[in-house]
Amino acid sequence: MIVVAITGASGVIYGIRLVEVLKELKIENSLIISDAAKTVIKSETDLEIEDIISLADNYYEFDDLTASINSGSFKFDSLAIVPCSMKTLSSIAHGYAANTITRVADVSLKERRKIVIVPRETPLRTAHIKNMLTLSQEGAIILPPMPGFYSDHASVDDQINFVVGKILDSLNIENDLFKRWE
Repeated sequence: MIVVAITGASGVIYGIRLVEVLKELKIENSLIISDAAKTVIKSETDLEIEDIISLADNYYEFDDLTASINSGSFKFDSLAIVPCSMKTLSSIAHGYAANTITRVADVSLKERRKIVIVPRETPLRTAHIKNMLTLSQEGAIILPPMPGFYSDHASVDDQINFVVGKILDSLNIENDLFKRWE
């Protein structure tokens, strides 16, 4: 099972598309959407929160620290935080597990499960880079949403699929969302 967490950074469409693709591929997934992400979803998309939640096999509330997913004994394969706000990134890097997303990330790191973090901020300040380095040193994959232009992308959807395809690659999930370098 893949856990997808969507935080309140711009670029929520990456997380939404990831959940769509996991559903298409029939890969079990769980979803957490932060309160700030719900605001960004309303601002950046025409989608209803309930429609996004319906794409997931399981949904966990952002502020439910008693949720089973917060325990190291709860089995899941990997976590993708897409997009990841700098607040969430900092909380994870410093072990501040104050909500469901940061607690699941804490569990992922301590249990040595795969974690992919898609940070969304530009430009980056030194504190952001240090937090990414800290998490990388703990085994997290830091995957900024930087589209490749070698695939002759024709649309924004192609760019989104490129990034989501890279996330799936990092999770060792076969996909054909983008044209690969030949």
